[in-house]
Amino acid sequence: MAQWDVYRNPIASSRDEVPFLVDIQSALLHGVPTRLVVPLALPRRKMAGLPPRLVPQFDVLGHSLQLVPQEAGAVPARMLSAPVASLRAEATRIVDALDTVVSGV
Repeated sequence: MAQWDVYRNPIASSRDEVPFLVDIQSALLHGVPTRLVVPLALPRRKMAGLPPRLVPQFDVLGHSLQLVPQEAGAVPARMLSAPVASLRAEATRIVDALDTVVSGV
């Protein structure tokens, strides 16, 4: 498992709205049994008024998806299957969105 890898959402009840999760956890914590992930959701109307910096959009396997950093959470690593993509090239935008959640700037 690597930081910035994208996984199919293992939670069936939310998969229609949130098809993927991106792993944001540093390799420093490779030994813990959980991974900190952020949902990659279908664009939401209620997010339209938020600053673009907070909800960047990414293309994953042909899906236009919105990062939802305020809904970050831990999932058991065993629930994540093989990664389907990587957002490593977008790491700066993801960290910027997370910083916006934390600092409001």
